[in-house]
Amino acid sequence: MDPTTLQVVWFLLICVLWTGYLLLEGFDFGVGTLLRVLGRDVHERRALLQTFGPVWDGNEVWLLVAGGATFAAFPEWYATMFSGFYLAFLVLLVALILRNVGVEFWAKDEDGRWKSAWEWAIVGGSAVPAVLLGVAWANLAHGIPLSADHEYAGTFWTLINPYALLGGVTTLALFCAHGTHFLGLRTHGVMRDRAAAAARVLSPAAAALVAVFAIWTVADQSPVEPISVVLLAIAVLAAGGAVARSRARAEAWAFGLSSLAIVGLFAALFVWQFPNALTSTDPATSLTLHAASSTPYTLKVMTFVAVALVPFVLLYQGWTYWVFRRRIGAEDFRPGATPLDALGRGSRG
Repeated sequence: MDPTTLQVVWFLLICVLWTGYLLLEGFDFGVGTLLRVLGRDVHERRALLQTFGPVWDGNEVWLLVAGGATFAAFPEWYATMFSGFYLAFLVLLVALILRNVGVEFWAKDEDGRWKSAWEWAIVGGSAVPAVLLGVAWANLAHGIPLSADHEYAGTFWTLINPYALLGGVTTLALFCAHGTHFLGLRTHGVMRDRAAAAARVLSPAAAALVAVFAIWTVADQSPVEPISVVLLAIAVLAAGGAVARSRARAEAWAFGLSSLAIVGLFAALFVWQFPNALTSTDPATSLTLHAASSTPYTLKVMTFVAVALVPFVLLYQGWTYWVFRRRIGAEDFRPGATPLDALGRGSRG
C-alpha cells in the first residue's frame, strides 16, 4: 500500500533530521579524529577542542530528535532497526560516550598521561561513529535480510559487507575533510595553515571515495532511481569542488561544498530506500513506510508540535554558532592569554 501524505512528510522530516545530524556532527567527528595529528602540544589541542566545544552538545540534539521522531512516527522501523543493529549501535553508543566524556574530562587534570588517555578516547570516539554511521546507512539503503514478520534475519557480520565497509570508509574520509574545512573557518595562524595542509590531502581522498561509492550505488540500483542518481552526482561534484576551493584557501566555499557533499550523499541513500522504511534483500519482506507507521492521529499531533517548536530550536542553534564565530588559535590558550586576546585576534582574518 502506498504511503499517505503524512507518512511521506514524516519520512522527509526524519531524513532531514538524520542528515542534519550527520552534517553537524561530521565536522565534530573530523576534528576529533584529527586531534592528535593537527594538535602538536597541549595548547593546540585545547584550541582544537574549543573550536567545537561550545556547539557539539547542540549538534547531538539532532541525534536524539532523529531517534525520537523515528520511534514516534514509525515505531516498527525503529524496533526492527535498533534490535537488528543492537551490537553495532551499542558500539556506537559506547564510542560517543567515550568521546563526550573525553571532551569534558580532558581539562580536569594537567597530568600528561591523563590528557593523552582522554585524547585517544576522543580520537577513537570520533572515528568509530564516523565509520559505523556510514556502514549503517549503506546497509539500510542497499538492503538487509528481513523475515516475513519484519524481524532482522542476519547477524552482526552480515552488516560487515564490502559495500557497507566502503560506505564507512567514505564517511570517515568525508567527515575528516569536512573537519579540516571547519577548522579553516574557526582557527588562525599556524593552526589555520595546518588545517589547510591537511585539507589538501584529505579532500581529494574523500572526493575519490565519494565517486567510487556513488558509482557502486548506482550500479546496484535496480531499477535506477533518477533522483538518487542526481543527488549522488551533486555529492561527487561538491566533493570535487571542495578540493579546488581548499587548494585556493577559500575555506568558506570548501566548507559549504563539503556540507553539500554530505547532504547529497545521505539524501541519495534515503531516496533509494523510499518507499520502504527498511529495504530487505528479499523485496517481498521489505518493511514499507505504511506498515511501519504510527496511527494518522499520532502523525497529525506530531506535525503540529514540530511546526510550533522546531523553528525556535533552529533559531537558538543558529544564534549559538553566531556567538561562537570568532577564530581562535593555540596562542589564545598559552599562559598569560585572556579572553580579550582571543577576541582581538579573532576579529582579524
